[in-house]
Amino acid sequence: MNSLYWIALKSIWRKEVTRFMRIWIQTLLPPVITMSLYFVIFGNLIGSRVGEMGGFSYMAFIVPGLIMMSVITNSYTNVCSSFFSAKFQHNIEELLVAPVPTHIIILGYVGGGVARGICTGVLVTIVSMLFVKYEVHSWFFIICTLLLTSILFSLAGLLNAVYAKSFDDISIVPTFVLTPLTYLGGVFYSLTLLPTFWQWVSKFNPIVYMINGFRYGFLGITDVSLLITFSILILFLVVLYFIVWKIIESGRGLRS
Repeated sequence: MNSLYWIALKSIWRKEVTRFMRIWIQTLLPPVITMSLYFVIFGNLIGSRVGEMGGFSYMAFIVPGLIMMSVITNSYTNVCSSFFSAKFQHNIEELLVAPVPTHIIILGYVGGGVARGICTGVLVTIVSMLFVKYEVHSWFFIICTLLLTSILFSLAGLLNAVYAKSFDDISIVPTFVLTPLTYLGGVFYSLTLLPTFWQWVSKFNPIVYMINGFRYGFLGITDVSLLITFSILILFLVVLYFIVWKIIESGRGLRS
């Protein structure tokens, strides 16, 4: 990579990381508190009545899903809000006219989203260890699923920011699309508990595969094929990256 491009990439990434770390009380603390409440309410209070699921305590079963939920939300939100703010303030135009390739711009913003997603995931994991003890089944699947999912939703947040015309537009997708898909993605239940028809319907939800891939890394159990899980992740990554690159390269919705 050209040294100037490397400097540009580091600058964008450093700006993104500094941005969410400077206001960590607003960016990192809320998801940790929210997930702690999930652990207390669903894990301790309700989990004691549910019993075991998939051969593990209910608390241990939901922990991977809750971690993944926080990673998805924060990766998406970080890139979406940051890029839209730059577009709204017309700062993005300065970046677009600079001799910086579109790939560098995308990688810089996505890197910031991944950094926030992973930081949140690590913090939530640390908190979860106060409630349940578990042994990691496969670090390989945990790291791969975590990185691919974080990158995917960072790209999705970037796409939302490009098309958004107001601050209201950047909250529509998380509220009406992302949240329902996440809650219906098997965070709190196993797909085997659903009737056959709804199991089939659930498999059209891409978040199901991400949560199950992550759960396999922790517990060694999954409701879907791992091959399909990573095939879907890679396919969505390639498609989203191409769409985002094409739109930013053309300047559609970015240049006044």
